[in-house]
Amino acid sequence: MTGLAANSQANVAQSYRAYLSRRYHFSASHRLHTDAFTAEQNRAAYGKCNNPHGHGHNYTVEVTFGGVIDPATGMVCDLAALDSFAQTNLLAIFDHMNLNTLAPFRDRVPTTENLTIEVARIFQQFPLAELTRVRVEETGNNSFEYTLRPALSPRAQRPSTKG
Repeated sequence: MTGLAANSQANVAQSYRAYLSRRYHFSASHRLHTDAFTAEQNRAAYGKCNNPHGHGHNYTVEVTFGGVIDPATGMVCDLAALDSFAQTNLLAIFDHMNLNTLAPFRDRVPTTENLTIEVARIFQQFPLAELTRVRVEETGNNSFEYTLRPALSPRAQRPSTKG
């Protein structure tokens, strides 16, 4: 590839936003219950998920990151770094755990909706790309999605000076 063609390709890669989605799997249990409700209200709200002994799921978490493609690597971000981050900050904490016993759920019912928000909070701390979406699949029939608004580019943030 000539210098001009390579330079043109790099400029195109930097002008587009690419998206990377990665999946992680873990097993955890939970009981859907709130002390704010009576036993009858808990059963009505959460049904079989209010079982006093809890129940478990094999969760699939899909995180999507956006960013410009690095011209040197051709990637949005380093997958090994993302996997290491996920291992330390998600899997090591949630896998084979009772969600009710974990700090993020001390004051929140561990619904998968709340789990999805917690996963988003965790992955927003990943420094190498911008988190745009989190999807958590609880069962083959139930999945929950949390979409983050992308940060405005500096160009989009500037007010127009043209009349």
